[in-house]
Amino acid sequence: MELLQITDAGLYCAQGDFHIDPWQPVDFAVTTHAHSDHAREGSRHYLTEESGRLVLQERLGPEAKIEGLPYGAQITRNGVKVSLHPAGHILGSAQVRVEYRGEVWVVSGDYKVEPEKTCAPFEPVKCHTFITESTFGLPIYRWRSQADIFSAINAWWRENHANQRTSVVFAYSLGKAQRVLSEIDATIGPIFVHGAVARLLPAYAAAGVNLPPVQTVTTESVRAANGGGLVIAPSTVEGSPWLRRFGEISRAAVSGWMQIRGARRRAALDRGFVLSDHADWDGLLMSIRATGASRVLVTHGYVAPMGRYLCENGWQAEALPTRFSGEEAEPVEKVEAPPE
Repeated sequence: MELLQITDAGLYCAQGDFHIDPWQPVDFAVTTHAHSDHAREGSRHYLTEESGRLVLQERLGPEAKIEGLPYGAQITRNGVKVSLHPAGHILGSAQVRVEYRGEVWVVSGDYKVEPEKTCAPFEPVKCHTFITESTFGLPIYRWRSQADIFSAINAWWRENHANQRTSVVFAYSLGKAQRVLSEIDATIGPIFVHGAVARLLPAYAAAGVNLPPVQTVTTESVRAANGGGLVIAPSTVEGSPWLRRFGEISRAAVSGWMQIRGARRRAALDRGFVLSDHADWDGLLMSIRATGASRVLVTHGYVAPMGRYLCENGWQAEALPTRFSGEEAEPVEKVEAPPE
């Protein structure tokens, strides 16, 4: 029997009796990170990395029983050793290392390899079997440095400020929004955040992440900035009536999908900045090599082309079914319009 196997509830370790990022409520859920497609409500007990515990608590609610485990610390369940290691995706994101009788599997969850200020940097973990995402598993996805991207974002905001146009950035409320805040030039003007972003900021502050002062967005406060402000909001509010109340605006999105020609035009955006919290093609391959794994299970994203490339280059690669949706899956039910 495999150390980890897919069941109706998701990835399961029978020997240790736990699930990793289960798709439905289970007794014991090891959670790689707090994005809604990986952290589902209703499980009896959750294990997550300590720095992201408060974020997960905010997402799942006060009744959820959540235990925090620091990076590198280990628990044992019926002889199965479990530890969490940095994935570099968002605050508290973790790869799950599972060991039993000398066999080691690593479940990467979502990950990126470029270090940034809002989470611990990715660390490769040696293993026999590595489960990798492939959200951007095509050679066309190769990211520019984040320094270049933020230089472009800041230049865009300055230009809008000079022309009295409010700058609106659509960014996922958990992870991407905080990453934008960590690198934006706060001297340009006031920064406003949607309530879905604001409610997560105390958890980031508690984890020691230093972010600039912000205001929760209201029509009155944004208009008072006379076009000099920056608004950060989830993409699910695009097209809502309150955007029109800000006066003249320039709209932009930060996403890996902006790499695709025509994505910005189809979304009716003024600018699209290629910034992802997932590894690009080169990052995926570098990470896989660094694990030393001979067997790689490929999940959500471009599974077939990534798996084919790995098989052609010496790995034993297989597809692993998943219900995870990858980048930019904002939970609509948790996003409400800001106050007037």
